[in-house]
Amino acid sequence: MRFVVFAGTPGSGKTSVLISLAKAVQERGLRPSIVKIDCLWTEDDRRLLRLGLPVRIALSKDMCPDHFAIYNIEAMIDWAGEERSDLLLNETAGLCLRCAPYTDSCLAVCVIDVTSGPNNPLKVGPLLTSADVVMMTKGDMVSQAEREVFRERVLEANPGCQVIDANGLTGKGSAELAEIVVRWDDVPERMKLRNNPPFSICTLCAGETRVEKEHHRGILRRMDGFTEYQGE
Repeated sequence: MRFVVFAGTPGSGKTSVLISLAKAVQERGLRPSIVKIDCLWTEDDRRLLRLGLPVRIALSKDMCPDHFAIYNIEAMIDWAGEERSDLLLNETAGLCLRCAPYTDSCLAVCVIDVTSGPNNPLKVGPLLTSADVVMMTKGDMVSQAEREVFRERVLEANPGCQVIDANGLTGKGSAELAEIVVRWDDVPERMKLRNNPPFSICTLCAGETRVEKEHHRGILRRMDGFTEYQGE
């Protein structure tokens, strides 16, 4: 089973890029299954089911979608195996720029919108810095100079990644990405994350609504950058 994880900023075109890739890998003889993870609501299943492929939709609700994806990796791979697939395409909502759902053996694909600004690659964090491939979308909406500046910012944040210009509407970049997928190794029986999650759960994560400082525990960071642990 090959395992590809799509992550990236909201509205960057992850689902469109995934759909284009699914079509391209089928032309190369692979049998993909798709798991789409979102937060509160999605209708992308309508688009995905048109592909005629096995599709599962999951909502993380009040859990971080990247954490939700990580907790369910084994279940997703087992399900894809039951569907007799040799490729699992997983898209996660990727709302927390401090988290990254990539395992050490998956093909990690970050989808990022060129129109988000030239400095955005420096703000995205592990979603981009630990990716194998960065798909730059919506490049047709900016100038060549702006695209080149954006590409340099991507490589500044992640010098080892492969950058591909992509267009989810036309399928641009999908053939190049499909060639990488075809050459990628199967996942081993055991996997690890390639980037550590955030420091720790805090009382806000556990449901605390009071804002006064004395009510909060865990690993806390102040405005001046000082980090401390409060708890038993």
